[in-house]
Amino acid sequence: MSKFSPLSDVAKLDNWRTTPYSKWSFHHVREIVPSAEIKNNNQVIIPLSENIKTFTNLNLPKIMDETETDAIVIAKDNNILFEKYNNEMTKSSPHILFSVSKSILGLVVGSLVESKELKEDDLIVKYIPELDDSAYSDATIRDLLDMRVGVKFDEDYTAVSGPIVNYRYAANWNPVPEGVEAGDLRSFMSSLTERDGKHGGRFHYVSPNTDLMAWVCERATGVRYAELLSERLWAPIGAEYSGYITVDRIGGARAAGGVCFTARDLARVGLLIANSGYANGKQIISEAWIDDIVNNGSDDAWKKREGMDEFENMPMHYRSFWYVQKDGDPLVHGLGIHGQYLFIDPKLNLSISWFSSDNEATGSSYISKVMETIKLVRKELK
Repeated sequence: MSKFSPLSDVAKLDNWRTTPYSKWSFHHVREIVPSAEIKNNNQVIIPLSENIKTFTNLNLPKIMDETETDAIVIAKDNNILFEKYNNEMTKSSPHILFSVSKSILGLVVGSLVESKELKEDDLIVKYIPELDDSAYSDATIRDLLDMRVGVKFDEDYTAVSGPIVNYRYAANWNPVPEGVEAGDLRSFMSSLTERDGKHGGRFHYVSPNTDLMAWVCERATGVRYAELLSERLWAPIGAEYSGYITVDRIGGARAAGGVCFTARDLARVGLLIANSGYANGKQIISEAWIDDIVNNGSDDAWKKREGMDEFENMPMHYRSFWYVQKDGDPLVHGLGIHGQYLFIDPKLNLSISWFSSDNEATGSSYISKVMETIKLVRKELK
């Protein structure tokens, strides 16, 4: 039985992403926002052995306290080397991934491309003709996957008005003021009619691109996204627990940021990638798709990017909703606001899931400390 938290009495839709409420709400999201279950298969759970290691050059519990971290799981070769939870979390607590959710979708799309249910050069409007008058009218699936759509949208998390605030209303993430028509994610995407560049150009981070990609997947398969994610990824990898995803007023999936998984199970996703898409005795995501993520992003698009200044001049690319750092052996990672991460070092067969309740959505002073910690973990395991 979990302990009662006094924060549960006061965490609600208008404060759930702020400290101190987020320390409870980030692992109780479905009690605040409507959600759909992402089912695991209890008959096929891939065990992770506990082989706890002492990291001689790191005090990980101290680092967690210093960075408002809720959970860390470090897994290598199907062994858990380190696991710790704060803020009343446990190994069975699903925590919101925020934009690591995008990276999860990138794997689902890989499954659909492999099965020829989608093609990377397909136009979006082949599946969503309702967007023929929008900025997406001649964008492709690959443009969405790599955040290279020339749509006008400012991903400013501090904004108090404008499209990003309307986006939160549509997603069911913020209380809707009286007199405002919230709509839903689909109607919101139809409202994005202005362009600010060409498709296939610079990296331009736009969260609605991901929700649109999930809508395309639903149209291509006839299966709701939560069920599709369960069928193509979650059940096949042997996840220990079901997850869930927040939904809008018509059940539309918030694929850009609403997925909630346990730290152990997110680490299993990282191990899948480290093993070139192979898990549970079979190929879940094609090796070619994983190889494409690691090797085929556009350096030029990244160099011309808007935002992501925390990475400065680090050699990187972005491919299929994943970041790849290239200063040495590749480090593949998903990144979400308020301190959510999944790091994968394929060469070391290493996966690190990291959940936080950092009050800062972006630009946090903790990011450099997290990155340095990952660097030291990799160094010790080489």
